[in-house]
Amino acid sequence: MIDNLSLPELVAQMFVVRASGYLFDHQIRYRAWEPTADKLRYYLEKLGVGGVILVGGSAAELAVRSHQLQSWAKFPLLLAADIEEGVGQRFAGATWFGPPMAMAEIATHDAGKADRYAEQMGSVTAIEARAIGLNWILAPVVDVNNNPDNPVINVRAFGETSEIVGKLASAFIRGALGHPVLTTAKHFPGHGDTAVDSHLELPVLPHSPARLAAVELPPFVEAIAAGVDAVMSAHLLIPAWDAEFPATLSRKILIGKLREELGFDGLIVTDALVMGAIANKYGVNEAAVLAAEAGADVLLMPLDPEAAILAVCEAVTQGRIPISQIKESVKRIWEAKAKVGLLIKEKEKAADSMSIDSIDLSLLANPEARATAVDILRDSLKFGGNLPLVAKKPSENQVLRNLIIVDDVLGCEFLGKHTPAIALPEQFGYELQLIDDRTGAIVDNTGAEHFSPTLLQIFIRGNCFRGSAGLTEAAQDWFKKLLRTGELQAVLIYGSPYVLEQFLPHLPPSIPYVFCFGQMPIAQSLALELLFGINETGNA
Repeated sequence: MIDNLSLPELVAQMFVVRASGYLFDHQIRYRAWEPTADKLRYYLEKLGVGGVILVGGSAAELAVRSHQLQSWAKFPLLLAADIEEGVGQRFAGATWFGPPMAMAEIATHDAGKADRYAEQMGSVTAIEARAIGLNWILAPVVDVNNNPDNPVINVRAFGETSEIVGKLASAFIRGALGHPVLTTAKHFPGHGDTAVDSHLELPVLPHSPARLAAVELPPFVEAIAAGVDAVMSAHLLIPAWDAEFPATLSRKILIGKLREELGFDGLIVTDALVMGAIANKYGVNEAAVLAAEAGADVLLMPLDPEAAILAVCEAVTQGRIPISQIKESVKRIWEAKAKVGLLIKEKEKAADSMSIDSIDLSLLANPEARATAVDILRDSLKFGGNLPLVAKKPSENQVLRNLIIVDDVLGCEFLGKHTPAIALPEQFGYELQLIDDRTGAIVDNTGAEHFSPTLLQIFIRGNCFRGSAGLTEAAQDWFKKLLRTGELQAVLIYGSPYVLEQFLPHLPPSIPYVFCFGQMPIAQSLALELLFGINETGNA
């Protein structure tokens, strides 16, 4: 079948384009990256691109969307998503687990339980992905987050040591293996020990070959042994291996290290080609050519798919890339598609393999899956001080303040009037103050008449494009101010354990604190119920 394809059709199979998970054009949120329906249909139906990565929408919408995309496609599609914390992380309604690092915390107390949780998480994620039409899970992250200042990996990692990351990531893969989905170990050869966000700039990993072999590579070795289907490259410069090209564009790394030394024969997929680490220096089309030349099979998220396809075709015509290499990549892609049940036939002959009847929303967020997600968050809580907190005003003319600090008030989908971080303190008489770095200037009124006993809630973790994994200026300023004035009643931190570590040396031992790896509503419930001593019946 591969021999019947034209060069543009072959090359198009290597590309995975980004699209909105929402059904209508007016719902598109990131217009620079997500094409309109007409343009997307053109990519799938006329160009014959190999896959789509989806972001946004509910799980139910995604089920309809995946069927729509398959019906448009010239060839059956790999449909992928970054669902490192379960399908519910990206698509509302499905199960949303806490960040993988929560399981590393559990492993410090009970390694067997953490292993079981990771396997259950892999299984649930695979089941729910298939239920809504996805067939490619862009997880697990197998980076070793041994740099607390890492702005892009952070709690996405399964831990801070090679041993725990390898063990838990392999358990996730093992859980997914029993289902017709692809898994992906990322970001090769290891993005954990960096303090630069590769979405913005090119990080440099300055370590020796011996150090890379001892720390960064072992989790990838374990993931490959566990049967991972794909490995995603990192946009990192590693001078010890290749002083010229970052890993995504380096044949020495993708072929020399990953294929030949580690023996990986599955799909090599690039990280997003629109990311600043390589797009800013090489240009989006040349980056696609260099990645294909280096040995990548799947080229993820080109800014202009049609132009990138033409650029790779031109490179083949000019002799930069052998046509035999392109065919080898497409062969691997089609083998992967066959594994997940896709038939490599013309669209009209493959209707049965794309039937919407295969979508089953009853498989989403079942009680057992949700209970596992809750158990992981509960078992990884950190807390101390005088618990529970008794919410009591010191005098009648003073108010209790619920001060919530976030990165970006406008981007907080996990917060709303109905969510526990806001609604539960309100039941105890707390008045809300919600701020971020844009709105967080302090008016330093320290007189007694301005004294406000304050519950401080901070939502912070490493996020793509944030550029920092640490405390925002607003969070630092408010924490210092509340300690100085004696207003601080309690602290709740959601997300990064490194922020908790920054606070603890300065926190008086009597002040209660609770830390939760998750930020979603169930995480808020668990943290606040512990703080206020609320039992399962809702009574304090």
